[in-house]
Amino acid sequence: MQPQHTGALRYYQFGGFDSAHVTHAVFTRHGGVSPAPYGSLNLSVSTGDAHDNVRANRLRAFQALGRAPESVADLWQVHSARVVVADTPNAPADHKGQADTLITDRPEVTLLLRFADCVPILLYDPRRPAVGLVHAGWRGTLQKAVGSAVQAMTDAFGSRPGDIMAAIGPSIGPCHYQVGLEVVAQTRAAFQDADDAGLLHPVNGGHHLDLWAANAHALRAAGVEYIEQARLCTVCHQGEFFSHRAQGAVTGRFGALIGLNA
Repeated sequence: MQPQHTGALRYYQFGGFDSAHVTHAVFTRHGGVSPAPYGSLNLSVSTGDAHDNVRANRLRAFQALGRAPESVADLWQVHSARVVVADTPNAPADHKGQADTLITDRPEVTLLLRFADCVPILLYDPRRPAVGLVHAGWRGTLQKAVGSAVQAMTDAFGSRPGDIMAAIGPSIGPCHYQVGLEVVAQTRAAFQDADDAGLLHPVNGGHHLDLWAANAHALRAAGVEYIEQARLCTVCHQGEFFSHRAQGAVTGRFGALIGLNA
């Protein structure tokens, strides 16, 4: 994953995605207009930032990538494995419903979701072509939201899982993601080889969950062969990304964006 910038606005892109055919970015917290504690490229109104600030930040983000702001399709994120097919952009001041995954094969649609420790997973099928964007916290990860996304791309667009390229973006890393016994039990139920696969790390009598490894495991089980990983922890790099665990409930959300080029 390579850092890029347009003026003060900073974002990252994955090297495996062909920029001639797909536009994508994982934005940092830099380059927007929001004041602290949302400083500065906050793309969510869910934690109290002014709507005008978020609209201005979204405009900056879309303009930096050369995408029309009115092409956006986004969601009311609810930590699920539900997938929405975005055939059209949002209606004005609306969203595509309560879900955590968007997929599209329409160049006139730009997918956008928001994060602050949960995992962004970008999907690109260069043969169909089609794209997807997944928001996976621990609940979505254990529900194998990425597997649902791959299946939805297969059903909706005729994608073959082996053709789909996946990129796992910055999120809370296994270095900081301590979880309780209930989540440990649910992880072992969802992934029966969780311990052998290195999804759970014993630390000081407890366990840390590796969301990156778990989502990569689920992608491989779904038939995806190409998986690129940022391996950037949002807690370790909270100066670059928003982190709910490090900064508390009142903070911003960074965005991930992907869309096909016409």
